[in-house]
Amino acid sequence: MRTVDLIGTAVANTFRSKTRTVLTILAIFVGAFTLTLTNGLGTGINAYIDDTVSSVGASDTMTVTKTADTGGLGGATSGPKEYDPDAVASAGAGAPGSTVVALTPTDLDELGGIDGVLDVQAVKSISTDYIESGGGTKYVVGVGGLISGQSVTLLDGAQPDDDTDTLQLVLPTSYVEPLGFGSDADAVGQTVTVAITDAQRTQHTVDATVVGVAEESLASPTGASIVPNAALTDLLYETQNIGVPSDQVERYAQASIRFSADATDEQITALKGRLADAGYTGTTVADQLGTIKTVIDGIVLVLNAFAIIALLAASFGIVNTLLMSVQERTREIGLMKAMGMGSGKVFGLFSLEAAFIGFLGSAIGVGIAVLAGTGISAALSGSLLADLPGLDLIAFDPVSLGIIVLVVMVIAFLAGTLPAARAAKADPVESLRYE
Repeated sequence: MRTVDLIGTAVANTFRSKTRTVLTILAIFVGAFTLTLTNGLGTGINAYIDDTVSSVGASDTMTVTKTADTGGLGGATSGPKEYDPDAVASAGAGAPGSTVVALTPTDLDELGGIDGVLDVQAVKSISTDYIESGGGTKYVVGVGGLISGQSVTLLDGAQPDDDTDTLQLVLPTSYVEPLGFGSDADAVGQTVTVAITDAQRTQHTVDATVVGVAEESLASPTGASIVPNAALTDLLYETQNIGVPSDQVERYAQASIRFSADATDEQITALKGRLADAGYTGTTVADQLGTIKTVIDGIVLVLNAFAIIALLAASFGIVNTLLMSVQERTREIGLMKAMGMGSGKVFGLFSLEAAFIGFLGSAIGVGIAVLAGTGISAALSGSLLADLPGLDLIAFDPVSLGIIVLVVMVIAFLAGTLPAARAAKADPVESLRYE
């Protein structure tokens, strides 16, 4: 019997017992369906994070802080922390009241001299009181900052221009309607007022032009904050520091450094090591989002484990189905062997039947999962996830889908080896006598 004939016979024999085969296929379908959806979930979220990081740029920049001494009273984990006159409020997302050791102009010069650092830029931490438009309702707002090479993901308008003396800012889309603008496009070109209080408790107001409206996303570099250009940043920073002693003005919570855009992972790691040796801690955007991706991958891995368990359970159904088939076709097996079919081809016949059952179950499971996942993702994008534009919660990679089908077929094939081996070992004389 030729290979083509062997495959055709295996496909035809699969549905001799339709009910039993359909139930086995359904069991495989559940596992393949679950595995496809969980993989799609991981693919969708990780792709969103990667795309957002790419859109904001800054792949060749690193945020640097001064490494703090975790000693003090009570050590790093207990008791009060010893006062450090060089500490300033943290500009990061640490716990309320958290501080870091301030960077000074001397530190910036030292960073610039470290091998691999191309440019150093101090990050100016600014705390505003409110933002308003046309004397309307005042809203609390933060001030974000873009490090060299970074950009804002815009919904309308343009990036802030650091080469102009005009005071400009990019407004988060969540502030457009509250400030009285009809749409993102309507907000562009409008004037807003930002209030800030100096060190002498005197409040000042600054008018600036909205040049763009930014979307808020998981990897947004600024969050729900305005993004000023260099001229507005400098003015707000100078205003905030009115009354501060001159030797205390140039103290920064963090700085950004720029390194070679084509630096490899090994070179970036080596640069972090040189920074650490000098007493600094460097963090890239990828590092900041790495924990999120690790958690997502961990959750997906657990969900995939449940899907694999379902597939393993389905494999017992394949064993049962084919063992029953071998028993029912004992005389037929004896006849095939008596007519010259070798044990190898008998083994191949039943193994192909198992693989075909796996193919049917996985193909149906993957196909329906793609349809369901696409529908769910579209529905959520227009409702619960509307604030995360560009996010396809469940996305599918054709290569991954093909791998899932192949893996399920391999599991089915392995499950079918026991019944196939039993059929291959059957004695033709004894089989022909079987009643």
